[in-house]
Amino acid sequence: MEHTLNPKEVNPVEYIAVFYAGGHGVMWDYPNNQDLGRIAQTIYENGGVVSAVCHAPAALLNVKLSNGELLIKGRKINSFTNEEEKFLNTDSIVPFMLETELKKRGCLFEKSGLWESHITIDHRIITGQNPQSALGVGKAILQELTKS
Repeated sequence: MEHTLNPKEVNPVEYIAVFYAGGHGVMWDYPNNQDLGRIAQTIYENGGVVSAVCHAPAALLNVKLSNGELLIKGRKINSFTNEEEKFLNTDSIVPFMLETELKKRGCLFEKSGLWESHITIDHRIITGQNPQSALGVGKAILQELTKS
C-alpha cells in the first residue's frame, strides 16, 4: 500500500492488464474518474486486458475509445445485479443501479442467479458478477494473458 500509485501517476502503456476491484464505494468513485478511464482505454487499445468484478464495472461505464465509441457498447459484460442490490436493500442507497446503467450504454448484459459465480469474457474485457466471481476473473485474466 505504501507504494500504490495514484491513477494520475500511472503510465498505462507500461501495463498489459488492469483489474478494477469492487465494493459499494466504487459506485461513487469510479464512473466519472477520467484517470481510471484513461488507463482502461489505453490498455485495451494497446491489446491488453481490462477486467472488473462486482461493482467495479462501474469504472467502465464512461470509457470511450479513440473512435468515440464506448468501450462496453456491444460487448458482453456482467456486474453486481439489480436483484442482488435489492436483496441487500442497498438499491435505495447506491447512486444508480449498475446493471441498468450498463445496459443503457449498450452492453450485452449477462447474469446468473443471486450470489452465483459468473464470469464474462468478450474481446479482452473480463467481468465478474459478484465477490464469488473474483477467483474466476483472476483465472480468466491469467488465461487471456498467456494465450499464444
